Amino acid sequence: MGIIRDKKAYAVFLLPALLFYIFAVFYPIEESIRLSFMKWNGIGNKTFVMFDNYIAMFKDKVFYTAFVNNLVYLLIVVVIQLSIGLLFAILLTYMTKRVTLVKTLYYVPCIVTTVAVTQLFRSIYSTEPMGLLNQILNSVGLGGLATSWLANVKTVLAAVSVPEGWRFTGMYMVIFYAALVSLDPSVYEAAKMDGASELQILFKIKIPLIKDILLLTLTMCLTGALRGFDIPFLLTSGGPGNTSELMSTYMYKKAFSSNQYGYGSALAVFIIIESVLVVFTLRKLFTSKEDREMKALEKERRKRRRAKG
Repeated sequence: MGIIRDKKAYAVFLLPALLFYIFAVFYPIEESIRLSFMKWNGIGNKTFVMFDNYIAMFKDKVFYTAFVNNLVYLLIVVVIQLSIGLLFAILLTYMTKRVTLVKTLYYVPCIVTTVAVTQLFRSIYSTEPMGLLNQILNSVGLGGLATSWLANVKTVLAAVSVPEGWRFTGMYMVIFYAALVSLDPSVYEAAKMDGASELQILFKIKIPLIKDILLLTLTMCLTGALRGFDIPFLLTSGGPGNTSELMSTYMYKKAFSSNQYGYGSALAVFIIIESVLVVFTLRKLFTSKEDREMKALEKERRKRRRAKG
């Protein structure tokens, strides 16, 4: 116990991880912030331009297109990953056989490489030769809906969003399943004895009890969707036109294709701020009045302990 209470021991154990975190996370963020105030093509001298990059960003029509597309992309990905993941996790809790096999099969897409997932959905969406999606539509008499999903401006944004949503559904299913099976059965067995239905137990007992897990997964899903890049870029590279352009793909084009590193860094900083605001807002929304009161009481207790010590 003496070692645990020793502040020097804390420093020794935390220092390596802290240094790694500073160089791997904080330094790139600091460098992006610094470059966002510069005009630089990646080779010549850097020119300090104050807020010119940010002013240009908020005057850029493509920036607003990418921002709105990102919100739509985020909505589609979150709905697919969390709703389907939670549904499958609930169904798994009622299974008695081959649960591990089902979990493994649903988790497989998470470990498949991005290029493989992209090629799979490119084949599904294709028209020449006709892909799986259009074949299914023709076979059920909905051939009129068949289209070139990645070239149609009305469908391309949804088409690039679905693969990302599908890919990580299994991961969230496993997280939800672990949370649900860890609940104390006596809590909802008592409700059953009182005549509560399965739906009532699910929505009034089980889901409220895994609120912290819901917050964690929602935060992971939202921040992941805000940073979504690889699959949309490989499928359409933001096209046709800018109809499937996301903040991340636009940032990449500006920084590495157009060699506008200052402007690209300004876009990167905006994405960072956007992600931080999302996390902060979620925590405010999910923290109830009782939780805030408990945290305030705990903080007050710590102050008293320090004062006595």
